Amino acid sequence: MTEHKTHDPDALHRHLHDIQELLSRQQVVETLVHRQQMPQQALVESITHKQNLARLRRKLDRLHPADIACILEALPLQERRFVWDLVRADKDGEILLEVSDAVRMTLLESMDSDEIKAAMESLDIDELADLAADVPPEVMRDVLAALDQEEREQVHAAMSYPEDSVGALMDFDMVTVREDVTLEVVLRYLRRFEALPDHTDKLFVVDREERLRGVLTLEALLINDLERLVSEVMKVKSLVTFAPEDDAGGAAKVFERYDLVSVPVLDAERRVVGRVTVADMVDQIREESDAEILSQAGLREEEDIFASVVQSLKNRWAWLALNLVTAFVASRVIDVFEGSIEKLVALAALMPIVAGIGGNAGNQTLTMIVRAIAMGQVEPTALWRLLRKELSVALINGVVWGGVVGVIAWWLYRNPELGMVMTAAMTLNLLLAASAGVLIPLLRQQFGRDPALGGSVLMTALTDAGGFFIFLGLATLFLL
Repeated sequence: MTEHKTHDPDALHRHLHDIQELLSRQQVVETLVHRQQMPQQALVESITHKQNLARLRRKLDRLHPADIACILEALPLQERRFVWDLVRADKDGEILLEVSDAVRMTLLESMDSDEIKAAMESLDIDELADLAADVPPEVMRDVLAALDQEEREQVHAAMSYPEDSVGALMDFDMVTVREDVTLEVVLRYLRRFEALPDHTDKLFVVDREERLRGVLTLEALLINDLERLVSEVMKVKSLVTFAPEDDAGGAAKVFERYDLVSVPVLDAERRVVGRVTVADMVDQIREESDAEILSQAGLREEEDIFASVVQSLKNRWAWLALNLVTAFVASRVIDVFEGSIEKLVALAALMPIVAGIGGNAGNQTLTMIVRAIAMGQVEPTALWRLLRKELSVALINGVVWGGVVGVIAWWLYRNPELGMVMTAAMTLNLLLAASAGVLIPLLRQQFGRDPALGGSVLMTALTDAGGFFIFLGLATLFLL
């Protein structure tokens, strides 16, 4: 059966809807059959059940493993495991690679050791290393025992590198050639392959010790005279290479900057030990983006949206506890000025505006700075220059929009002094928000911490408590 890749997000949603509808239909039919005391109930139920299973299997057989992974992530746990059991076994390994870490664990829990081993044996060496930490140790030992010595060494090498390094991402499936052969010999050599490794845009030219001498692009191989030597047409200057210890995030930026497809990975003696491809880098960029979004909300890791209540609590409680503390601080600030609010009730209606605008503006600054850090555009040394710039923007916004809100407050409450206090409070809180938006991520980066972690939580705490204190303090000084 032909396997389809879904390029249109709307088409993927339709596939998900179709599968959910089939699951729902099966549940409804089974419920109705059970309620009716029919002599041939078991037979009817069996036929209906098999028909729905056949439809589901046909649907899943036509989908690419990556699309099935997306569908599994969108299903509740019970339905997810039901659909997972219907997936063809030869797709299991690829799907396990594609799903999120949290969902992968729920799938592995429903598989026995033989099923996991079969799924692992269908994967490439670098893919085995990606899943090694998630599968039971005894299964991994059996999988490694089935490999030859070179493959085992490659798996152990990939597993030895940090998760965010190039070595952890590199692929060992590549094509190398010698520089002293003709292009005709290279072509005859390539024809012996059933298929070239994915994303092969160049061949790596090595000497007898596997040290890199240059690269032979497929374009150069095809357009040059077949009698020419590889050494005559290979590229030797301005080669982009990585070391296994290089940061994966930095490597992704290099791929993006130079529009690369594949890059060799060299050890300290310039021996080619693997390669990284654009597919690896796309996955890396996506994972970094997901991690950044979660970090800003104070989440430590990706969460299965259908995870149990206990698991979700474990992932969320820490920063919520901190947020609760900061909320108490903000409430105590309001309590300090309780007398002022009783004398001028308008303060209670206006103070959320000051805090809310400050929080929004601060999160804008925070997002810009975190993104710039992630893109490698900002170093800690730029702190004061960025701070001056963001303070200038905040000052202008405070005067302009604070003035607008101040005029509205004056008009609503017929109190010009209240309008001036409102303008001043908004300006000061925007300055506070801008300072926090620059300082929080850059100082965290300077101390070796994740710049994005909990940024929005801290920003909300500062702008709420700070905004209340500034506004109510100014009102107490100048209005009462």
